[in-house]
Amino acid sequence: MTPGSIAVWAAVALVGAAGWAVLALSRGEEVSAAWMVAAALGSYAIAYRFYSRFIANRVLKADKTRATPAERLDNGVDFHPTDRRVLLGHHFAAIAGAGPLVGPVLAAQMGYLPGTIWIIVGVIFAGAVQDMVTLFFSMRRDGKSLGQMAREEIGPFGGAAALIAIFAIMIILLAVLALVVVNALAHSPWGTFSIAMTIPIAFFMGFYLRVLRPGRVTEVSVIGVALLLLAIISGSWVAESSWAETFTLQPGTLVIWLVVYGFFASVLPVWMLLAPRDYLSTFMKIGTIVLLALGVAFALPTLKMPAVTEFASSGAGPVFAGSLFPFVFITIACGALSGFHALVSSGTTPKMIQKETQVRMIGYGSMLMESFVAIMALVAASIIDPGLYFAMNSPAGLIGDSVQSASEAVANLGYTISPSDLAAAAAAVEEDSLLSRTGGAPTLAVGMAEIFSSVFGGAGMKAFWYHFAIMFEALFILTTVDAGTRVGRFMLQDMLGNVYKPFRDVSWKPGAWIASAVVVGLWGYFLWVGVHDPLGGIYQLFPLFGIANQLLAAVALAVATTLLIKSGRLKWAWVTGIPLAWDVVVTFTASWQKIFSGDPKIGFFTQRSVYQEAIEDGKVLPPAKDMGDMHTVVTNATVDGVLSVLFLLLVVVVLVDAGRVCVKAIRNPAQTKLEEVPYVESKLVAPAALWPTKEEKAELVAAGAGADGKESTGTGSSS
Repeated sequence: MTPGSIAVWAAVALVGAAGWAVLALSRGEEVSAAWMVAAALGSYAIAYRFYSRFIANRVLKADKTRATPAERLDNGVDFHPTDRRVLLGHHFAAIAGAGPLVGPVLAAQMGYLPGTIWIIVGVIFAGAVQDMVTLFFSMRRDGKSLGQMAREEIGPFGGAAALIAIFAIMIILLAVLALVVVNALAHSPWGTFSIAMTIPIAFFMGFYLRVLRPGRVTEVSVIGVALLLLAIISGSWVAESSWAETFTLQPGTLVIWLVVYGFFASVLPVWMLLAPRDYLSTFMKIGTIVLLALGVAFALPTLKMPAVTEFASSGAGPVFAGSLFPFVFITIACGALSGFHALVSSGTTPKMIQKETQVRMIGYGSMLMESFVAIMALVAASIIDPGLYFAMNSPAGLIGDSVQSASEAVANLGYTISPSDLAAAAAAVEEDSLLSRTGGAPTLAVGMAEIFSSVFGGAGMKAFWYHFAIMFEALFILTTVDAGTRVGRFMLQDMLGNVYKPFRDVSWKPGAWIASAVVVGLWGYFLWVGVHDPLGGIYQLFPLFGIANQLLAAVALAVATTLLIKSGRLKWAWVTGIPLAWDVVVTFTASWQKIFSGDPKIGFFTQRSVYQEAIEDGKVLPPAKDMGDMHTVVTNATVDGVLSVLFLLLVVVVLVDAGRVCVKAIRNPAQTKLEEVPYVESKLVAPAALWPTKEEKAELVAAGAGADGKESTGTGSSS
């Protein structure tokens, strides 16, 4: 490093340290949200520059001369060398779903400090590491899914448990994500129109890069962003026109359209719809979050939520029950550590990446980007009045259905907000009421509207920015549903390939269509039932979302640690082993409490007993409104409890079997067998990061490509 670079990185470290110092030490005085942004960005920069580079170069030893599956198996359908910038957009769009938007908002109940620490520290040492290492090892195995890697590297017993657990959890995650999209788009012509328009725009971008102007990523990006902005602006026009009724869809209709879209997004070639649409969505996602960060920098809003609230220790919070440990680490899943990401990192991305050296930018870098989304969501939730926050996120059974009863209930929680302030907050965003708008998404929209309106347009624009934020959240999450469906298809084909070999070819059309139909049918069923029975279907799986996701991360980290040891990297096994140990402690504690807790707000089986006894006594307990609802609650609690036990046992089997394999590999490394594909020399030339180095520019020129690698982008060929 040169003296200049040392000075720059020292300054970055000081900015991050200053942010942390203010957040940790300030008590009783006002704290600007800008310090939270400074702590995050400073930490991310240091982690990416030094820690991710150490893992890529020293631990994984990424080899730019080795051909990736996208180059060796290129078929233009699932395997296709994709420009690193487009793939970064696809990967980020695929992993960044509801979690980084909703989880931090809900966790703000504990105060802003616990969530901030977990989001930043968790992503640096756990989440981003999991994503990058999983992507690397899947790439070395022809893009095989996480479950199939577990089966081949751990063994048939533990691998079978992993396959079952991963696929079952995947269906739950997809159904929950799709439900958030339905809730955001139902009765919203603006959001529905704008998101629908991203599909033909994506088709145009895909054919532009494939046929019209191969490799011209900058050109198509400018055109695509312009069309996207036009679609967003047109959405507000449509909402006020005679077309509004056409795009005002009922929840059930949206379910059907989502299932149809998910199916075609899963079977069409990746270059045609999935990759360009996700890339396009990334501009919207990143652009909005950057604008939010700039808004914080200009407006300098203060954090009104306390650093740590009393609910962190009491566990009696109205948003969700349970103490800080382990539930803040479960509630904030995506943004810090998410098992779902491992499915994408072993799904679409390893089949599209051009060079091994790009795993650092795409695997580690994308996760840092998502973590910053989570930080901005936490900022948005923490700058609004705590009284409004708890009025929006507390259930109706606690605060009632009037601003008077809500004001009194919030006062009992230790916070104050007047009935007139509650009514004014709803009127400012042109909503009839903001009471009990649970789930996190409306709270995030209010916070975003607060920041945006203070910088762009004033208080009169709050309603516009609120509805823009709702549409933004739907777009943010939908990209995870379509990519997740394709990943689920890969997983199911890998599983069926163990029984019928043709399914192992993920591009075999009959297998792709059959598996896609099964996957969308499964999550579509749960979504349909949930939409038509608010107490049943998908809602019974909602409490399992966080725990299931983090248990999935335990499986991914166990597979990664096993592969590090089996491949002769024992001295570096701590890189994934330490976050694995932490995740196991957190998820097993949470699962234990959910299964055995005597508090009906936490324990599933205790809740079942309480409601069953009430049924026998002829009583109706909230949230049930009649005896039919009471029976539904009993069923939900039973299913939740049984699934919690099943998932926990399956993960225990995976961990025990992985431990057995690791011990065997340590004792007798010579007899260790790896399922890694043989080395094949790469003929592609492509940069490792967004901007080529001097050496990479020279390689590109020598290979006949431009200094930015235009010939190698989009088409997958540079020679």
